[in-house]
Amino acid sequence: MSIGLGLIGTGFMGKAHALAYRAAGAVFGDLPQVRLALLCDTPRDKADAMARQFGFEAATDEWRELAASPDVDIVSITTPNALHKEMALAAIAAGKHVHCEKPMALTLEDAREMEAAARRSGVRTIIGYNYIHNPAFAHARRLIEEGVVGRPVHFRGIVDEDYQADPDLPWTWRAKRADAGLGALGDLGCHLVSMAVGLMGPVESLVADTQIIHQTRPLGDGSGRGTVENEDAASAILRFHGGAQGALSTSRSAWGRKNKLDFEVHGTKGMIAFSQERMNELQLYVNDGPRSQQGFRTILTGPEHPPYGAFCPAPGHQLGFGDLKTIEAASFLRAIAGDAPNHPDFTAALSFEAVIHAIDVSAREGRRVNL
Repeated sequence: MSIGLGLIGTGFMGKAHALAYRAAGAVFGDLPQVRLALLCDTPRDKADAMARQFGFEAATDEWRELAASPDVDIVSITTPNALHKEMALAAIAAGKHVHCEKPMALTLEDAREMEAAARRSGVRTIIGYNYIHNPAFAHARRLIEEGVVGRPVHFRGIVDEDYQADPDLPWTWRAKRADAGLGALGDLGCHLVSMAVGLMGPVESLVADTQIIHQTRPLGDGSGRGTVENEDAASAILRFHGGAQGALSTSRSAWGRKNKLDFEVHGTKGMIAFSQERMNELQLYVNDGPRSQQGFRTILTGPEHPPYGAFCPAPGHQLGFGDLKTIEAASFLRAIAGDAPNHPDFTAALSFEAVIHAIDVSAREGRRVNL
């Protein structure tokens, strides 16, 4: 079986998708062959150059041509957020499977429309929440499911970066709701939500606040200053179905933080802690044995934590960000080739979108929001 990939966008995530689909077959061995069929970007000379660099058979500067191409089976969308809905709906209408980067869309209504279209069509979909494909995260979920830390009662998470900390950085599309939708919540907070829901289950209700730290930014052409329309930071208190609580915080203006994505799960018998900047480690505390011998233990991921072993037979050799994208691509290819589940599809990702938009509503309206 051969599957043709059509990639829209060649930035950070576009390159990550291209590398992931190229590597997936070599890493896992049990996947259908992927043909890098068609790449789209603008202007056309850039598309041609990136197609040569990434190894695609052809290039175009018309994304609709890509979505309709008979050579394309998967449409991979790595464009700015405002384009996700239109591109995904066109691809679904053409019978293509869709791999779309997060967030799904600008608004919750748009995300619902995408999910409904995919469900009606029967095509396979996946959203790019690659952090939940980490073997360390999968092991944390197993520990919780097996009752190692008892009943989970509290989730605490933070995701901070500093790419908008400097007030003199120029205004970009990310500051405009019509182009980006949400701010730090759509860029960063949604990843934390995907982890919280993955470990604790669905969110029942929440109360939240948000903040625009830098109200304006200099325009790139020197003509003045542009208004920042979405949040630089957000905090939320959550209640999960079943009664557990959670606390989430995110900022794109946290000086010195490059990719601080940390969480803790507190249980009735112990706790689990994780930091993305040490993504091959999991901290586990279990209340057993003499107190004089209790303490956190570091679990270093290895072949015992699948699918780490597909990359390397020895523990301690470290997976990286791109490897998580490869795991994500592999899960999608398996789903397309057979009946294997893939996660998160548009339906699962819609639940993450609902949470980040509920945080926005709670902050703007000053009330608790039920989901």
